[in-house]
Amino acid sequence: MPLDKDVVQEIVKKYGFHEKDTGSPEVQIAILTERIKNLTEHFKEHKHDNYNKRALQRLVGRRKKLLKYLREKDFNRYRNIVLKLGLRK
Repeated sequence: MPLDKDVVQEIVKKYGFHEKDTGSPEVQIAILTERIKNLTEHFKEHKHDNYNKRALQRLVGRRKKLLKYLREKDFNRYRNIVLKLGLRK
């Protein structure tokens, strides 16, 4: 389930280093988190949608890899993005 361009632009403004920064790990993690939230809302109504369950697993795996990369590269940036998105408790 793709996100609207407006939503993506807001995420880029909030988490990116500049206006067109879509490649930094922080922005990618934030976009993936938004897509994951949308899919979890979708599953509350459509419990047997196995195709999108597979897509959700892929998104979670991709986000996990990006978080691991960011944790190894720069722990302060990792901690900031986790706190902003509320991923870990």
